Amino acid sequence: MNGATMEVGAVAAMRYVKDGIKAARLVMQHTKHTMLVGDRASAFAISMGLPGPTNLSSSESMEKWTRWKENHCQPNFWKNVAPVDSCGPYQPKDNMGLNKGICSEANSMGIIESRTSLVGPHNHDTISMVVIDKMGHVAVGTSTNGATFKIPGRVGDGPIAGSSAYADDEVGACGATGDGDIMMRFLPCYQVVESMRQGMEPKLAAKDAIARIARKYPDFMGAVFAISKNGVHAGACHGWTFQYSVRSPDTDDVKVFMVLP
Repeated sequence: MNGATMEVGAVAAMRYVKDGIKAARLVMQHTKHTMLVGDRASAFAISMGLPGPTNLSSSESMEKWTRWKENHCQPNFWKNVAPVDSCGPYQPKDNMGLNKGICSEANSMGIIESRTSLVGPHNHDTISMVVIDKMGHVAVGTSTNGATFKIPGRVGDGPIAGSSAYADDEVGACGATGDGDIMMRFLPCYQVVESMRQGMEPKLAAKDAIARIARKYPDFMGAVFAISKNGVHAGACHGWTFQYSVRSPDTDDVKVFMVLP
């Protein structure tokens, strides 16, 4: 996202191309669209000169997938379904004559299922970055493979402007990581930037955005970092200890900041 022009480039559900963040930038630079998805996004990226099609599976990922299959495809992101066999296909329980016409007790009581076992520090790989240049222009980018063992076709918060990242030269920027399926429902980075626009300091803006999610989903895991156009930065998190790094012309090396929940 370009904080000067508010242009956004994004790709989602893209396979066979390694450099997703480069493909997203090409969407912004060479199309009038905001997002391309699926195989057509892959074809676009390759046509713009990125390497591919490429097999992106590694020995590590294949081993992890094999162990998951042997564990009857658990854990996964399905709910209110019953598998035909241990790994699906899945069918809605109501379609199988189960619980027909009956609301689940959890839903009727407003209880939200815990997701802490699905998304955490070791089963996703989001990287979000903000850059402020010498002219004061702000840009953000987010890249991720998505949640481990996600349902095919799933799109998380990575390509969603305002959720994983947001930038505005007039205010500053924000980046996010964590349970994207939950966080994208709140557009936390848009919230952070708008809070700063109203005069809130980055630390309070970050904490407020995270608190809004935690009130509805107390078991979620996630974090945001906020930075003003003047370079004041802070982070906030819930469910884990979060670290982010900063490099500026005033420092000889990267500084790492730890944020406690």
